[in-house]
Amino acid sequence: MNKLLLGILAGLLILNVNLQAQDNKTLPASEVEDLEGKKVNTAEFTNDGKPIVISFWATWCKPCIKELKTIHDMYPDWQDETGVKVIAISIDDARNAGQVPTLVNAFGWDYEVFLDKNSDFKRAMNVVNIPHTFLIDGDGNIVYQHTSYAPGDEEELYDKILELVEETGE
Repeated sequence: MNKLLLGILAGLLILNVNLQAQDNKTLPASEVEDLEGKKVNTAEFTNDGKPIVISFWATWCKPCIKELKTIHDMYPDWQDETGVKVIAISIDDARNAGQVPTLVNAFGWDYEVFLDKNSDFKRAMNVVNIPHTFLIDGDGNIVYQHTSYAPGDEEELYDKILELVEETGE
């Protein structure tokens, strides 16, 4: 009987922790590296009160590359119309991280690109599958997210960016 009661209490505690984690929808603090090896705290990602898109990807993930290439084609217009900033977070480990700058330069991506070699930020954001894309408002709150990529997903993301900009009056 005591084991059953202890199990129920443990389950309730875990449920409570999980519910609190779901309520915390702000950008967590974690350390990533820019392409020059400089450490950056993710809680300091800012865009002067305008939206930020954070996309988790890897060099070996074909859907990730497709999504980021598609967004790249529209990015100048998105920036002009909404002021949005795109941040690409590579989850490539230390063995593959050296390929990231080469790929970014080959595609001409003008996003901010960071390396999450130990997947600390990935874990903090509860990313399981990639691509995993988040929309962050000007206050650092996560307001939208989606996983995987299918053609047209970028349009839904842009619609969410527009809604956010309209809500804040930017």
